[in-house]
Amino acid sequence: MFTSILTATGGSLTVTGATACTLTSIILGLAIAYIYMSVGRCSKNFAITLVTLPVLVQVVIMMVNGNLGTSVAILGAFGLVRFRSVPGTSKEISCVFFAMAIGLATGMGYITFALLITIVVGALLLVLTKTNFAEPKGDTKQLKVTIPEVLDYTEVFDDLFERYTKSARLDKVKTTNLGSMFELQYEVVLKDVRQEKAFIDELRCRNGNLTIICSRPQADREQL
Repeated sequence: MFTSILTATGGSLTVTGATACTLTSIILGLAIAYIYMSVGRCSKNFAITLVTLPVLVQVVIMMVNGNLGTSVAILGAFGLVRFRSVPGTSKEISCVFFAMAIGLATGMGYITFALLITIVVGALLLVLTKTNFAEPKGDTKQLKVTIPEVLDYTEVFDDLFERYTKSARLDKVKTTNLGSMFELQYEVVLKDVRQEKAFIDELRCRNGNLTIICSRPQADREQL
């Protein structure tokens, strides 16, 4: 079932085999891009990359075809490339490896196996993203509060946290405005999300009506 279509020709590259593998790479690349667009925001450039990457990897694998000299030459060529792009999220990195794995499979002629992996991994990605898997429990919020330097941030909000939150953890302290202010970043779990406005109003009275930001928790670039 998982026999390579290239083995029928004795390992030599034919027009029919190359065309079948290329079309499969394009179709599966489109499927990967569509899956990624279904589970989150996606730029056009990244979607195009997911479509073309399986084809490019497939071409490289077909050109190498077990030849040690060609493998070393291609390795040297890729070593000259410098990738200058913004760091990607863990989900983007996973999809890039996903596309590369499909390109490796089609490049070796294992079309049926590439199709099966696309279905299994794509379904797994959709299920894990659409469900509550690994999501923070409760009404967790990320709270950023700016206070003057004269306030002692270690206990200035303790009574408010006790009244409005189940738990509150100070994650980061940063000086701002040339050291005249502190920016405090907390992770809090509210007792009642309907009391969020009242909670912020009392924080404003305590910090002199300086900036307060209450938002959903976000990991720093979703690092692996």
